Amino acid sequence: QVQLAESGGGLVQAGGSLRLSCAASGSIFSIVAMGWYRQAPGKQRELVADITSGGTINYSNSVKGRFTISRDNAKNTVYLQMNSLKPEDTAVYYCAADSSWYPPRSWGQGTQVTVSS
Repeated sequence: QVQLAESGGGLVQAGGSLRLSCAASGSIFSIVAMGWYRQAPGKQRELVADITSGGTINYSNSVKGRFTISRDNAKNTVYLQMNSLKPEDTAVYYCAADSSWYPPRSWGQGTQVTVSS
């Protein structure tokens, strides 16, 4: 099983930046993709960005050009650099890992990102 530990959330003014980190442990050899999702109050959880083990990256349209997902394989860590933050980016951000083993997806505990106007 994969365990995920997130860090880096907080309060920032609109236009500011934050970097989220997600460190994976456990059955890391089984990970096929990692990503960031977010859930705002009253809304469904949505994909923000993900990166496969082969390096393919996908962004939601709402964050393209502002957010960058990257990974450090030596540290088993995935990052989400968030620039030009907007109030509508306010949400709990969750790290996820997709595995070739069971369970197929693991979630982090979530980290709050609040963007003030």
